[in-house]
Amino acid sequence: MTILDVNQILERLPHRYPFLLVDRVTEIEVGKWIKCYKNVTYNEPFFTGHFPQKPVMPGVLIIEAMAQATGLLAYETVEEKPSKESIYYFVSADKVKFKQPVGPGDKLELYAELLRVKKGMWKFDCNASVDGKVVASGEIMCVSKDS
Repeated sequence: MTILDVNQILERLPHRYPFLLVDRVTEIEVGKWIKCYKNVTYNEPFFTGHFPQKPVMPGVLIIEAMAQATGLLAYETVEEKPSKESIYYFVSADKVKFKQPVGPGDKLELYAELLRVKKGMWKFDCNASVDGKVVASGEIMCVSKDS
């Protein structure tokens, strides 16, 4: 079992504030699955416009958080940190469903399971939950490329 803190995450993902959406990896089985989380705070920049009267984390950012989790699993699986020229691209999201809103104070727990890797294309089954209840799910495909 490996646990990654935010500094180790920053070594593996190119994302930075305000777009880094994974705070900590809590569990990982390399080549199989990953569990991590994002603490959603009232200070998130998207809450000022989405929505001022009832802050809701945009669904596309929940999908992005799940995709960032897949990137961490992929890099741990190949046992390398990405080079400065390497980018992990989001390719597609299928069967995406949202079940309830996510707001300030929620701990967004992310889970990604590797379904397959073929010719550099990674496919994952993902879900996001709050307090043990799934708030979003879907299949995500990504590819790692050197620019």
